[in-house]
Amino acid sequence: MLTKVIVLGLYVLVLLLIGAFASRRIKNIEDFYVGGKKIGYWAVAFSARATGESGWLLIGLTGMGAMAGLSAYWVVIGEVLGVAVSWFFMAKRFKRMSDGYGSITVPDYLESHFKTNTRRLRGLAATILSVFVIIYVSTQIDATGIAFESMMGIDYYWGVIIGFLIVLTYIFVGGFVAVVWSDLFQGLLMFFGLVILPFVVWQGMGDVNISSSLHAIDPALVDWWGGNDNIWLNVFTILGFSMIGLGFLGSPQVYVRFMSIKSEKEIDKGRWVAIIFTLLTDAAAVTIGILARIFFTEQGQDAEAILGVGGADVLAMVTENFLPLTLTAIYVAIVLSAIMSTVDSLLVIASSAITRDFYQKIFRPNAGEKHLTRLSRWVTLIMAVIALGLALALAYFSPDRQVFWVIIFGWSGIAACFCPVIILSIFWKGYSEAGAIASIVSGFLSVTLIKFLLQPMPGIGEYLEKIDVLAPSFAIAMLFGWIFSKLYPPKS
Repeated sequence: MLTKVIVLGLYVLVLLLIGAFASRRIKNIEDFYVGGKKIGYWAVAFSARATGESGWLLIGLTGMGAMAGLSAYWVVIGEVLGVAVSWFFMAKRFKRMSDGYGSITVPDYLESHFKTNTRRLRGLAATILSVFVIIYVSTQIDATGIAFESMMGIDYYWGVIIGFLIVLTYIFVGGFVAVVWSDLFQGLLMFFGLVILPFVVWQGMGDVNISSSLHAIDPALVDWWGGNDNIWLNVFTILGFSMIGLGFLGSPQVYVRFMSIKSEKEIDKGRWVAIIFTLLTDAAAVTIGILARIFFTEQGQDAEAILGVGGADVLAMVTENFLPLTLTAIYVAIVLSAIMSTVDSLLVIASSAITRDFYQKIFRPNAGEKHLTRLSRWVTLIMAVIALGLALALAYFSPDRQVFWVIIFGWSGIAACFCPVIILSIFWKGYSEAGAIASIVSGFLSVTLIKFLLQPMPGIGEYLEKIDVLAPSFAIAMLFGWIFSKLYPPKS
């Protein structure tokens, strides 16, 4: 326990030093939210990937590998495709357009792109973004408590509070620059920690045939197509896994990184860093889960003991059985890196939505830079406290939650509301402000209705549960955006 505390203390010290150094570069609100648009490609690539992956990569995806077997690799395929399309076909266009508008937030970009002075689009985008960001942050804080409990033996609630205080401190001090630099540091920890661990576990297990071992546990675990007798359930399962990658096609917490990068040339350099990071870390996470399922089943443990809270204990069990104590302690820091790299980014995004898009642009357009920067820090604190309250409520009222899908709900809400808008605004000149508003509203309503109204329904519900909320909500938002743009075309 002492070793883990020492390693964790060193990890926190590095983050605080990053925040302190970053604070020297915060001169105005643009520095606080996009680092003055002077960030290099290594930092942007690792920050975008660390932010996009979050705690679900180490806690959720490893658990999903143990639960679903080989079919979980569809998540890897979907994520790699999403990241590749984003970096190759959208990033440079978005960078060029947002720089031309002088945007430092996604609502900034939308208002300038559609040349609107009504503030309706900005207010709507900022509101929806704030709601889903707080939900998403709360799921990450929840994952922090789970990580502390499973990997360090610290009570869940104390773990939540400790993680919350750590991440809030360096954001409060250093803003976006601290977020990006800490994401680079944390992304490197995540990358090497995940890529190395499957080989260590494989060597420790000896000569094991993965396919035959999984088949002996459950034939469905070796079925790439889902393992259900109902072919349509298999189709919807595969779509649900692979369509998670849609969230990389415009989510604000990822695309604000493209605003912050130095130049379009840096995007050309960073794309391969992002793609390789995604492929190797996601594949490694699924493989860790599969190997854990085989090993602990052979040790006589049943599925319920292995999977814990939606698979949350899988990584902790693996590191404790295959690594020395010092390395196990490092993996505690790696798990926290995955979680905090997303929490910090999301809190800065939420703060920008309130401070920049509501307060400055709608109510106080003449507010000074020092006042706005100071206000940004306090808004960050308030929204973090709200997310903390939601996380504690989630743990209390839903003790049997599946970490993978709980986190994906927050991710899907942001993606369904904003990805269709970003895609259509980049590639279609006929897309109008009315279409953008329709996309955001329909995406928001679809995620909510599908999750809480349609999925519990008998018959159709099980299919919607397999495909989850992102893919159908994304399609509905695209459709409504097209319909309303045709009905209310952009002004010439």
